[in-house]
This record gives sequence, C-alpha cells and structure tokens, in this order.
Amino acid sequence: MYASGSESLIKQAREIQQEELRSFYSKICKLLQPQGREGGDTLDCLQRLRLIVSAHKYGRTLPVDLLKRLQDLLCCPSSPEQLQVLSSSILRESIAVCEDRLALRDHQDGRTVSYVAVVILAQVDELTGLCHHLLKSLECWQPDVQVSRHVLPILSRVIACSPHSLSEGEFQLFGLRTLVDWLRYASVQQGIAASSGGFFTGPRTRQPVPVTEVDGTVVGDFFTVLCVGQGFTEDQWMNMYAFSMIRKWLLTYDIEETSSGDTDDKSEVDGSVMSMVSATSSSSRMLPPKERLREKAFEYCQRLIEQSDRKAAKKVDSDLQKACLVEAVTVMDIICKEDASFVYRAFPCIKALYGRISGDLAFSRTLLPIAQFYLNHSETAAVDSEGVFRQLLFSFPADLFNESMLAFEFTQFCRANMAVLRERVTLYRQSFPNLLKFLAWNSPALVSEYVELLPSLLAPETAIELLHSLLDLPCLAAALDIQLRSFYPSSDRALWDQGGRTTSSLEAFRQPYYRGMFLYILRLEAGTGDTIDRLSMLHEVLADMVESPRVVRCAQTVPVLLHVFFHAAVQVMAFRDVVAKCHLSLGSLPFRCIPLHRVFSFHLLLLCKLQPSLIMDLSRELLDFTGATTNIYHKEELYTHMVWAIGEYLRVGHDSHCTVEHITTFFETLEAVLFEITQVRQSASPPLYSPRLITVLMTTLAKLASRSQDLIPRVSLFLSKMRSFTHSGPVAACFGEEDSEEILTRAQELMNLLKLPNVAQFVLAPSAQGSSPRWHRDSNTSLPLSMQVLSGLLQKQTNFLPG
Repeated sequence: MYASGSESLIKQAREIQQEELRSFYSKICKLLQPQGREGGDTLDCLQRLRLIVSAHKYGRTLPVDLLKRLQDLLCCPSSPEQLQVLSSSILRESIAVCEDRLALRDHQDGRTVSYVAVVILAQVDELTGLCHHLLKSLECWQPDVQVSRHVLPILSRVIACSPHSLSEGEFQLFGLRTLVDWLRYASVQQGIAASSGGFFTGPRTRQPVPVTEVDGTVVGDFFTVLCVGQGFTEDQWMNMYAFSMIRKWLLTYDIEETSSGDTDDKSEVDGSVMSMVSATSSSSRMLPPKERLREKAFEYCQRLIEQSDRKAAKKVDSDLQKACLVEAVTVMDIICKEDASFVYRAFPCIKALYGRISGDLAFSRTLLPIAQFYLNHSETAAVDSEGVFRQLLFSFPADLFNESMLAFEFTQFCRANMAVLRERVTLYRQSFPNLLKFLAWNSPALVSEYVELLPSLLAPETAIELLHSLLDLPCLAAALDIQLRSFYPSSDRALWDQGGRTTSSLEAFRQPYYRGMFLYILRLEAGTGDTIDRLSMLHEVLADMVESPRVVRCAQTVPVLLHVFFHAAVQVMAFRDVVAKCHLSLGSLPFRCIPLHRVFSFHLLLLCKLQPSLIMDLSRELLDFTGATTNIYHKEELYTHMVWAIGEYLRVGHDSHCTVEHITTFFETLEAVLFEITQVRQSASPPLYSPRLITVLMTTLAKLASRSQDLIPRVSLFLSKMRSFTHSGPVAACFGEEDSEEILTRAQELMNLLKLPNVAQFVLAPSAQGSSPRWHRDSNTSLPLSMQVLSGLLQKQTNFLPG
C-alpha cells in the first residue's frame, strides 16, 4: 500500500489535464537544451515526468521534439548520470521512440551503452544490432576500463530475450573464447582499493598483494568468486560476471558440436595461472570450442566446491559459500546433461560434498541441486540415491517446515520432477503426510504448486489416507504451531500466544495420553492407517486453535485441494471405489467454516455418472448412511445428492445385479426416513431441513416405485398426505408459501404420473436410449414420416403456404 502522500501524487499524475500537460512538455523541452541541462529544475521536472508516464496502465505518447531531446540527453556520454537514468526510465514507459536516435555508437562509454540498451530492450523487437554492438564493446575491453561491467548484464538480458540475436561467429568468439578467458585467467593479485581520502593518502603505490581464501590463506589456484580481497581488478570483476552468466549461456546455446580449427587461443598460453583441478586441462586446447567451455566451467565449479570446505572468517562469506555451492552444482548438472562423459568425474565430487553437508541443516537449500543431480545421473553412474531422497522427503518438511524460501524451492523442485519422482523414487508417494507440512504452514502461498503436485501423489493403496490427510490439513497446521511453540520456554511462549487464547492444546501436546494423536497427525510416512479412531477428541483438543489465522487460511485451501483430488481420482477406475467409500465414511469434519459437504456432493454426482454400478457395489454403506436421519441435520447437502443418485442410478439398466428386492429395500429405508421427518406435531419444533430435501425424497421414492410397480400404492398414499404436512403450524411457520406450494405441486405431479405406470417409468426412469432418442434416424417408426410432413408444411419454399 502507498502512503497517503504518494497516493495523492499518483492521483494528480493520472488526472492531469491535457492543456497543463502540453505546457509542462514545452517547459521540459526548454530545460533540455544543451546549455540548460545542469540546472536543478531539470532534475525536478524529469522526476515529475517520470511519475506522469508511469502512473498509467498504458504508456503515454510524448511529443516528437521532447522525445528527441530525451534521446539526445540519454545518448550523450557527457550527460550527468542522474539525468541519464531518468531519461532512460521515461523512454521505457513512453510510446513511439525513434529507433534511429537510439543507435549505439563507438564513442559511447559503458554506462551510456547500458542505459541506451535498456531502452532498446523495452522498445525494439529486433535486437541483432544491439547484440552486435555489445559484443564489439566486449572484444576491445581494457583491464582498467569498466565498459564490460556495464555491458555484460545487458548482454545477458538480450540473450534471454532473443537467443538468436547472436550469429554463429559471434557465439564462437564470445561464448567459447571470451568467457573462457574470464573464467580461468583472471589475476590473482588484489586490485587497488578505493581511497578513503585520509591524511596519509598520497600518490605512492603499494606492492601487489595476492587475494586470499575465505579463511585468510593465500590463494593457491586460480581466481574465483569465493576469493577475498580489499579491492578487485577489472578482470576479476569479469570473472564474477562470467560465472553468474555461465548457466544461462549453457542452457541457451546447447547446440551440436562443430569442429573448429581455431584451437590456438593465445589465452591458453598467456594465462596467469594453470589449472590444478582437472587432469585433462593441459590438453584442453585440443578440444572443440563448446567442450572447452564446458571443461573450464566444470573446473571452475570443482574449485568452488573445494573452496566451500574452508571455514569462513565472516558470516557474509559463509552465506556466499552456500549460494556458490547451489550455482556450482547446478552448472555441473547442466554440463553432465549435455555431455555424459562428465558424470563419472562429477559424482565423486558431488558425493563427497553431500557427505560433508548432509548433517548440517544450514546447507538445506544446497541439498536441492544435489538431489537434482542424483535424480538426473544416478542411474548413469550406478549410484544409490535412496539416502538423498529419504533425507529430502522426510527430514526437510519435518524439521524445516517454517522456512518459507526452502518451502518454495522444495515445491518447485517437486513440480519440475514429479513425473520422474513418481516413477523412480518409491518414497515419493509414501511421503505425502510429510510433504503437506509445507502447505499447512505456508498456505495459501503454495496452493498453486500443490494443485499441480497432488495428482502425482495419488496411489490406489493410499488414496483414502491422502483424502483424510487433506481433510485434516487444518489440524496439521494447528499441530505444527503447537509443536513449534513447545520448543520455547514458558517466558518466550507469550510472544506466540495471541490475546485470549488458552494453552489447553499446548498442555495436551505434552501429555502422554494425547501423544499418540499428535504423533499420527505429524507422521512422516503414509501406510499407518486411513485415519485415527479418536479424531473427534483431537478436534476438541485443538478447539482453541480454530481462530488462529494460520489455521483459518489453511482451512480455506482445503476445498480447492479436494476438487483437485476428486478430479484426478475419478478419472481412474482403480480409485473410484475407494473414493466413493470415503464419501460415505466421513466422520465429523473439523472447522465447519469450510464448505466441504458441497465439494463432496458435487463430485459424488460426477462419480456416480461415470460408474453407476457403485450404487449396487456400496449398497450396504448407502443404506446405513441414508437410513440415519442425523445425517440430514449435519450433512444435508451430501445426503440430498446421495438420495438423488439412488433414484437415478438404482436400476437394472446400470447394473444387472439390481433386483426387485434391492429396490424394495432402498424404498423402505427412504420411506421410513421421509415418514419420520414429516410427522410434525403442533407442539414440535420447526423442521431443520430445506424443502428441497422433501421434494428429492418424494421424487426418488416415485422413481423406485415406477421400477417396482407393487410399491406405487404405498408412495401414492404417502404423497396424498403431504398437504396436511405443509399446512401444519410448525411447517407453515418455517417454510414460506412458495416452498409449501412447491412441495404440493411436486407431490401432485408425481401422483398423476404414477396413475399411468408405463408413462411414469418412461418419464421418471428413462432408459439410456430414451434419454437421447434417435427417432429422427430410426426408419422402423412412423415419426420420421410425420416429421418430414410437418417440416414441409412449415417451409416457406413449399406450395402449402402462400408467398
């Protein structure tokens, strides 16, 4: 949210009138004349113009003369940097920039080139010319000039936007020679640090001092980003830039190898240091160009992994070690995917690194690229990877569920590899109780990630357990909160507790009597049972956590995940039976603010439509569920949909095992329920169900009676008594006049249909062919002829109708 002052300025910028705007444009044009650019008014006006052009959703069209002045200001190397930055920002937001005036020139310095290039990236589609100029600037770079430090990030952006802007020759020259020089042959002597301006500062120069490792020892090998110094030379800066760019370069230009005669790179001879990392480096100039780049990048990454084993003297260097490990392992993984011969050289290094950091949770984010490396190459190298994935899938979510950045990176890793994880990592589908901890603690930020992950976690043997785990997700969020608070002493727990919250759940967490329930909710692996018998007791224990913001937000994500679960499950025949059973075995659901019954009702109808025989397969469970009137008051919507499904799909046409006895049993069960809820005495309390339930029960009984016509007199007699039900005092007080009229109308319609049993069977229970008739195609009936005659009568072209 903006501050009130900022909102006021943005509102003024959006509502500025055209006349005032034209006057303002004219004033800026005068200020941008070459002799008036240095004034303070110029800076203020450009800042205001920047706000005006960026305050709108769409860019503004600036006058042509103003555009020219801004572009001249941007492209002039002698312009103050503040004005260049503002003009670059304004031109990026504006429309109809003149491309000719944005042409890069040789006399421009690196700073000007970078600002102009940013505008070109935002305004111009064809980037070949820009890419050519940037590469030309990098070819003639000097160690004491900072052109490359400004240009290289822009080149990286150009490559990302338009990879084909580089020609084959430019690719060979820059990617396969210049990057190799920067990566491997930077100086190992410290640069001159910036002067502090002290009294003793003078022209006297010091002797060059070598750079050091993070632990303070002198560097014994080539320079890397993990080398420490008081100041850095230009080639050392380019070494760091090149390392940050190498991953994108390898991914973008993964092309077929071409033999090249240009193996006489003088940088191989003039390098300041020789590689002591790889035994093959001495013969690297015999390699094709792309393989040379891979070789040097591989050596660089190996060097970084070796440097990461040193004890850093400063925390900032320790953090840099972790970040460089992530990048180094990722680059090695890319190289191994492009050339499998590197796998056998890389695995000893990666395996040693994993053994060194696996026990330290501070390196948890580093283990993700290591796991990716094992996932991609463990089969090639015949290396067992179960230990890596056991730690990744079980230790990480259990111990680090409250690390938000790790949670995001972990879910991104699973999303990118879920097909491979499902196929090759047997622990993956067993670990969903643990994986859901990231979601329970970080929802709704991770909902979109888990929407994609959830189908990959489905398995026939654990489908019901996964469904119950989704229903218990708010309980999991509450249990994680309690577990984390239990680690803190009582004096610090007040910071976690919100005003008015009791500590009953926290005390219960520490009692052995409840320990088993919490251990189940916080379990690491599936297969210990679908749910627990004392689930209602757990809900009571966690009652003081219901209003917790984290629990409420987590509860709001459950319906979304249930939709994803059912959509994925009902498409597979193996899941349909277990999912249907779970619909019928729902206990008391926690956190009643969630519309879970609506989700279950929707997918129940879809499930029955896909597999109507489930009504017969689960007849015992259906009879138990629909025969209990208490389900009406607690789960009315689910109960209503289930009754409708019985009337729609309980027939011989959907299951040959359906008999008259089955129809009669269901009829008698529903008849008893309808009789019980419609026996309203004058002294009774008003009904606690909707009129829709009554109409669905009546219609289902009529449908069943039409399939077993001996039952028609019973349902007709029952329907005739509905008038007295609707006119009773409690019902009239609860239902409106329109509701009562709807019940009576439906009862009368059903009675009229049942007077003609054959018609009732056709209307209430049409066959599969009857619901989609083909009479207009069937030559064995007389309807086609009649339809043709009627069609001819209604056509204006025929002679039966005038004009």
